[in-house]
Amino acid sequence: MKYRTCNRACPDDRFGNFCARARRVLGAAALGLALIFAAGAISAADRYTDKQLDALEARVGKMFWLNPALERTPSFLAEPRPNAATFQPSSKASFEITELTGRAAMDPYYKVKFDSGKIGYIRPDAFLDEFNAAILSVDPLANDKKLAEEQSVEEKKRVDWINSQPWSPQVKQAAIRKQPTPGLNAGELKRVMGAPRRVTKVRGTGKTSEEHWFYPDGLVLILNNGLLSRIDKTANP
Repeated sequence: MKYRTCNRACPDDRFGNFCARARRVLGAAALGLALIFAAGAISAADRYTDKQLDALEARVGKMFWLNPALERTPSFLAEPRPNAATFQPSSKASFEITELTGRAAMDPYYKVKFDSGKIGYIRPDAFLDEFNAAILSVDPLANDKKLAEEQSVEEKKRVDWINSQPWSPQVKQAAIRKQPTPGLNAGELKRVMGAPRRVTKVRGTGKTSEEHWFYPDGLVLILNNGLLSRIDKTANP
């Protein structure tokens, strides 16, 4: 007895329909098997070796900074899971990696603590994608912070010196606000105002000597015989 095959048109429509359904079922089963094998391959590829995990864990305890020159910042997770809520910190934020979570399950996340105290998580592969671009190992604002600190120290010295002078409270308060009072000498003015950007000597009448001290903000101090006589302002600083 010979059986009909589906490699050619079937005269019996019912048998042809059966063959078409069989082909669809077999095709779907093959696709399902292919997806299962592909998922297994991806899962195996995502597994880390102990050596790789050790290298990732070496960053625990270290500080990192976000690049303020970039408009965007990396996304961090609120919890160590793929579908957790995300947030983006300020571009001037810094953070410390405090822990490598999920090592035992071969599903690692960096747990980080921002300078604001906020806790976040980031996958190591996402961290490496952003490293040396959006995430930096050196504070990009270190020079600015150092300069601001030095200026703060100098300002404190200036204010302390002013308060130590035998001046009236009104003169001291004005000097702290960098509003010098006529009668101060050149040395006192430099302590109160700082060195001028430019000095112009003007020939006076008789034995009078006059100097004009120009400051970057347009302020001009006029000294006669070494004492502040009046204060002026230039139109173009």
